[in-house]
Amino acid sequence: MRTVLVVDDEPEIVRLVRDYLERAGFGVDTAVDGPSALHAAQRRRPDLVVLDLNLPGLDGLDVARSLRRDGDVPIIMLTARTEDADRVAGLELGADDYVIKPFSPREIVARVRAVLRRTEAARSGGGVVRVGDTITLDVPRMEATVDGRRVDLTATEFQLLVHLARQPGRVFTRAQLLDAVHGVAVESYERAIDAHVKNIRRKIEADPRAPRHLQTVFGVGYRLADPAA
Repeated sequence: MRTVLVVDDEPEIVRLVRDYLERAGFGVDTAVDGPSALHAAQRRRPDLVVLDLNLPGLDGLDVARSLRRDGDVPIIMLTARTEDADRVAGLELGADDYVIKPFSPREIVARVRAVLRRTEAARSGGGVVRVGDTITLDVPRMEATVDGRRVDLTATEFQLLVHLARQPGRVFTRAQLLDAVHGVAVESYERAIDAHVKNIRRKIEADPRAPRHLQTVFGVGYRLADPAA
């Protein structure tokens, strides 16, 4: 049974999300503040964390930062509609998805299933993808090597990089990249791709401000540079 850690300081939200996830066949742990969330994550090692950004004790961004230091557990953020800057910051810390409050509990269940499918897909698909002599992506092991050094990527970041690496030189729109990693292209989520790209560049580029590998095609989207071109 997959286990989900639900973190929110509003008891009604915790109860509602827990009930729907349990009905969907998930085991559920809960926490109501930042410190207890980190304690629960260390104790139970959940398969996924549903994390509110506005938490007492230690806010959601600090919790996400700590979870990322300790591992690559998938994270879905819960955010208020007015928290766009925090939402982008969370994605840049390595969160895999976000849900805006108020939300349908069925949407939470659907997002949890989708993120877990993406995590599994990032580890499957077969073989090793290489881009010239610079980038090697071992898909089954979800390991990335760039310019001879190991790079730690979240499942979403890894899947996004694999999608680009399978067709180096091809320009992908944000909508196409969203569809590839989320299974849906929604205009309001296109900034999520920008946040993921920024995070990948920070990890794989010698100078993220002048990217050599993951390039922007202004007005269109992104491409992974083709060394053979």
